[in-house]
Order: sequence, then structure tokens, then C-alpha cells
Amino acid sequence: MNNKVDDKKIDDKKITQKDLMKVNIRWLLGGQLGWNYERMQGLPYCYAIIPILKKLYPDKEDLKKALKLHLQFFNTEPDMAHLILGANIAIEEKEGLKAEEAITGIKTGLMGPFAGIGDTIYGVIAGTVFGSIAAYMALNGNSLGIWIWTIWLVFRWILRWWFMKLGYAQGTKLVTTLSGKMKNITEAASILGLTVIGALIPTVIRANVPYVFTSGKVEMKLQGIFDQIMPALIPVALVGLVYWVLGKKKMTSTKTILLLMVLAVLLFNFKILS
Repeated sequence: MNNKVDDKKIDDKKITQKDLMKVNIRWLLGGQLGWNYERMQGLPYCYAIIPILKKLYPDKEDLKKALKLHLQFFNTEPDMAHLILGANIAIEEKEGLKAEEAITGIKTGLMGPFAGIGDTIYGVIAGTVFGSIAAYMALNGNSLGIWIWTIWLVFRWILRWWFMKLGYAQGTKLVTTLSGKMKNITEAASILGLTVIGALIPTVIRANVPYVFTSGKVEMKLQGIFDQIMPALIPVALVGLVYWVLGKKKMTSTKTILLLMVLAVLLFNFKILS
């Protein structure tokens, strides 16, 4: 009896896996297109969900109202947006235009926290870890690094599709179900990322102080003193300098790279670093 009821519920659903895949692909390809300072990702969000709206609202007037609703301000980390899209699709399918407040509430309530989580995991930790591993292997003539980066990108696309289905399955429960779990995941990922990045610093960044103090027959290498204080002190200091510079308002990553290039040339020619 229960199985029959469950099957009937599934059959009653208007949205299919194919419809969700259309939204998934649209957001993958257009999630960052049409970005503007007025509504940020509002336009691509509406573009992504149009196949669902057309299916749920055959009446043109209802479709116009739904389009206006989904053209509102929206901005979050692109990977995490799949969860919000999935949840709003489920609510839209169940309640229709009556769920206007719930749809808006999920978007405004989750886009901020999800942006912080997504930027931490995808923008900082994963990019730094996998990018550093790939760069280290490239420096040693190993092409495996690029394949590790490629596999990560493919896995990221698969994860996005899973997020879409998870958001659709959870619907309104998404807010309460994931809020606590995502915080724990973010903290664990941050600890792992800091550990890996810390281990990669002395391996990837090579900077030594060549100065040798000489007094008679006594020689004292300044680099040896730094190593006794803390191994890889200079590379760590350089990484700290980069983080400090990037924290300045008018400083961009491009300017930071140019600054490092100039510093490298000056410090090498003045025999301060080698």
C-alpha cells in the first residue's frame, strides 16, 4: 500500500529529472553571464529557471508574475546556487505563485551564508590546494598535476548536479537541515586547507638568504640562523606579506603578482634573497 502511495506521489510531480538537468546546464553555462551591479546574479538566475516556469505556468500572465519574481536581486557562490535553485523549484511546483514570500525568503536567507561557505571551500581552499599541487608537479616536470586539476573540475560539475537534486528533494527543509551541517563542513575544510597549504609553502616557495658573515676563519650563514629559529621562515614571511597586501582595499591579485616580480628582481640583484 505504501509503495503505491509513494509511486502515485512521484507520478504526480510535474518536474522531471530532465527539467532539473536543463536548469543545471543553464546555470553552469550562464550563472555568471549578465552579471550587473543592480541585481548581480538576478538575471542569470531567472534565465536558469525559465524552463521550469514555462512548464508550471502555461498562462502568460502567471508566467510574467513568476519571471518578475525571479528577476529580483540574487548573489551567491555559483556552486552553492544549485541548492537554492533546487529548493525554489520544489516550492514553486508545490505551491505556485502563492509561495512568493517563501521563494524570496529562501533566496535572501541562504544566498549570504552559502556565499561564505562556497567561497571558503571552492574559491580559497580547494583552488589553493589543488592549484598548489598541480603547480608543484609542473615545476618538477610531472604532467599529473594538470590531470588532478581537471578531475577536480569534473567532480565539481557532478557535485553541482547532486546539489540541484538535493535542493529539490529537501525543499523548505533545506534551511534547517543544512544550516548546522554546512558550518561543521566549512570548519573541517578550513582546518584541512590550512594544514595542506602550510605544508606546501616550504615545498613550492624557495627563497633563501645568501649572506654569509665572515670574521677571520669564522663563517656564519644567516640562512642557517633563520632555519634554527623556524625552518622555511622566509617562505612563510613571503606568504604572510602576500596575504597582508591582498587585504588592502586598492590592491588586486594582478598588482600583487607584479609587486612580487619586482621584489624578486630587486632582492636577487642586491643579493638579499636567492
